[in-house]
Amino acid sequence: MLLKKVYVVVALLAVGSAMIEGLVLTLTAGRQYDWRGAMASLAVAAGRRLADFIPAFLALPGAAWLYEHRVLNWDMKDPLSWAVLFLALEFAYYWFHRASHRVRWFWANHAVHHSPNQFNLSAAYRLGWFSKITLSLVFFSPLALLGFAPQVILVAFAINLLYQFWIHAEWIPKLGFLEGIINTPSAHRVHHASNLEYLDANYGGVLLIFDRLFGTYVPERDDLKPRYGWVKPLTSNNPLRIVFQPWIDIIADLRKARSARDVAGYLFGPPGWQPDGNGPTTENMRRQAAHGADGSG
Repeated sequence: MLLKKVYVVVALLAVGSAMIEGLVLTLTAGRQYDWRGAMASLAVAAGRRLADFIPAFLALPGAAWLYEHRVLNWDMKDPLSWAVLFLALEFAYYWFHRASHRVRWFWANHAVHHSPNQFNLSAAYRLGWFSKITLSLVFFSPLALLGFAPQVILVAFAINLLYQFWIHAEWIPKLGFLEGIINTPSAHRVHHASNLEYLDANYGGVLLIFDRLFGTYVPERDDLKPRYGWVKPLTSNNPLRIVFQPWIDIIADLRKARSARDVAGYLFGPPGWQPDGNGPTTENMRRQAAHGADGSG
């Protein structure tokens, strides 16, 4: 009951903050605030609550069994235990988030979050409805084997996501020495950008240490303004279209499949994968851009 009350309070604060941001930007900064997009985000967030009917055990598939066979035990009253969980969760979050961009099955759900064509606080709660069905949170299940209870993992994950609310802001400037260390609005603007130079970058939740370690950190450039939304922008503000369009596109591609390889590629290859290898994946688009730049294209 307490957790539900906390959830309601947090949700109201998030929506209220997004609405205040819109009003302030409209009245003082003279910006063209996308109110229709903000309302669409609110509708998507409301619809996400309906997904609660999906069995809870799918949230962390296999975690209960792994916890029964855990190799360590942690005293969650000890701050050190939370510090270890924080770092372990950051590592898991990095790969969860990277897979959510690089594996189309996971991207179909995560793409909802990247559909807004304007970057503002309301984008933070525009989330896909099918994270449980896609089993995307399986990346966090191994933490149970390390000795963290599934409920504790989910609480830590929720706190991680809560931190990320404020970084969905275009008006907050770069934060000096913190850039490249923690996830900031500047770093997250890059993450949400559809510019070819910014694609597939800055996957960290609170920290960017794993982006730097695995070569996916990209700083925001002063000479390149981020362009938000999908590479092929979605202009509809229909919440059902926003949620289901990526899945409709997958079904359309699967109908063209002529082999098991095609099916696997369309489902688990990177977004844009095509059987002939010439689809609009990030790698192919960058290769074509490079060829064009050196005059060989």
